[in-house]
Amino acid sequence: MWYTAVAAGSFRRYATYRTATVAGVFTNTVFGFIVAYTYIALWTERPHLGGYGQAQALTFVWTAQALLAASALLYGGGIDELQERIRSGDIAVDLYRPADLQLWWLAADLGRAVFQLIGRGVVPLAVGALCFPLALPGDALTWLTFLFSVALGVVVGFALRYLVALASFWLLDGSGLALISGLACMFFSGMVLPLRAFPGALAEVAQLLPWAAILQVPVDVLIGTRTGGSLLRGLAFQAAWGVALLALGRLVQAAATRKVVVQGG
Repeated sequence: MWYTAVAAGSFRRYATYRTATVAGVFTNTVFGFIVAYTYIALWTERPHLGGYGQAQALTFVWTAQALLAASALLYGGGIDELQERIRSGDIAVDLYRPADLQLWWLAADLGRAVFQLIGRGVVPLAVGALCFPLALPGDALTWLTFLFSVALGVVVGFALRYLVALASFWLLDGSGLALISGLACMFFSGMVLPLRAFPGALAEVAQLLPWAAILQVPVDVLIGTRTGGSLLRGLAFQAAWGVALLALGRLVQAAATRKVVVQGG
């Protein structure tokens, strides 16, 4: 009950930033056009690059823009607030709450993601579908599976950002690490280029890293390149990384909590 209220409160909080939401929709849409025309040029020269047709590649572009804010592909996602609370010492108040710190922030992040998916995701994808030939599915089951995959990706993304935020217990300023984490997410999630289009061994390695669970797998589900056993393996891949990273986060959280106690916080 605690965490449902936290998620709902986070949704309402982000819903109040209407101007920022409109600006975000505009920015995502503009960048969608820029990247889409770049992909058209690339796929004209290299048809079926990474095993994608041009329509699938364009769908990748617009789905990435739709998930940019929801999956926090450029970092942020509210975890920067946690970093600031750790830096200022306000985290001590959070530790006194009758709720688990990790689950509290996970619930808040899920509420944020749901709003961003609706507020900043629907319009860019709709504009892309109106202006370009996209390979969107026509059956409800694929869309539902896609949304489930997106939810798993959001959890993986949160778990990674939570670990980065917890590093602030040991660092004087965690902004540098957050920047590195954001760049890694952009590159290894498929935001810059689908991971399947990477050359040779780099493509194979990149698809095994946790960032692939945030964007690459959900988009592959949407455009139909993951079906049957491949679909189940993709969802299992996301779930495994989510469980592993959340478990690691709990270990780091326990160590960080001991550090706060030692410091007299």
